[in-house]
Amino acid sequence: KTKINTVLTQLKGFHSTYKFDFDSIDETFLVKYIDYQQTTLKLRNVTIAKNLRIFNWFMNWATRKKDNNNLTYKLFKYKLKGSNISKVVFLEWPELMTVYNKEIPKPYLARVRDVFCFQCFTGLRYSDVYNLKKTDIKGDVIEITTVKTSDLLQIDLNDYSRAILAKYKDEPFPGNKALPVISNQKFNEFLKDLGQFCELNAPETFVYYMGNERKEKTYQKWELLTTHVGRKTFVSNALIINIPAEVVMSWTGHRDHATMEKYYKIIRSQKRKEMAKFNDYDEK
Repeated sequence: KTKINTVLTQLKGFHSTYKFDFDSIDETFLVKYIDYQQTTLKLRNVTIAKNLRIFNWFMNWATRKKDNNNLTYKLFKYKLKGSNISKVVFLEWPELMTVYNKEIPKPYLARVRDVFCFQCFTGLRYSDVYNLKKTDIKGDVIEITTVKTSDLLQIDLNDYSRAILAKYKDEPFPGNKALPVISNQKFNEFLKDLGQFCELNAPETFVYYMGNERKEKTYQKWELLTTHVGRKTFVSNALIINIPAEVVMSWTGHRDHATMEKYYKIIRSQKRKEMAKFNDYDEK
């Protein structure tokens, strides 16, 4: 919903300079819309590509509702350089263990750490961990219907997720919630404080394009921490330790291997690192 509203706001701004209706949405309109995002909004190509997918979703919806009869948008093809570049930010196992075991003197930050680590050990989205109730814990399994996709998931507990739940087992929360989850905005804000406190300073460089111009920007990992990183950390580490992709997908609700492709790239990189150990092996 938030992404749709963002695109709607952009279209309203675009409409103020280029008047249009359903019948006038043709190749010229779409080229001008892309140019507006590049020159006026100064968006990255990967963001523009996402916005176009949302725009097409809206047009398909309007067509099904019979509000639109103009199908020209379906024929439009436009190559945005670098729009397929994606990078998964996740905590490698030593980093995750640093966060999990860190003595944190501030109680609010310790709670943020516990909820974030719970995501890292279960793969739950923020919306699902926010709504997780004590009654959703069935022995050694979490049983939930996800907020985003309405999938019924059964997620097995491990020692880490089990220990976090046990820590708050007797603590009452509104709505019989299982964990002390705060608002998404505050959570993301405090996660960066947590990452900085835990010295997650590894550099992460992103390559992106604005138009045809290649750009790079480097961050320290703590600057990139959000609730999404918890789920990505779970999937990445699960695949690295050779848990079958089908099993991981049954826990996370991913529906096809195409959506897992970005994680497979991480595994290929990890395999190269493991093979390189032979280079330093000194047989005695």
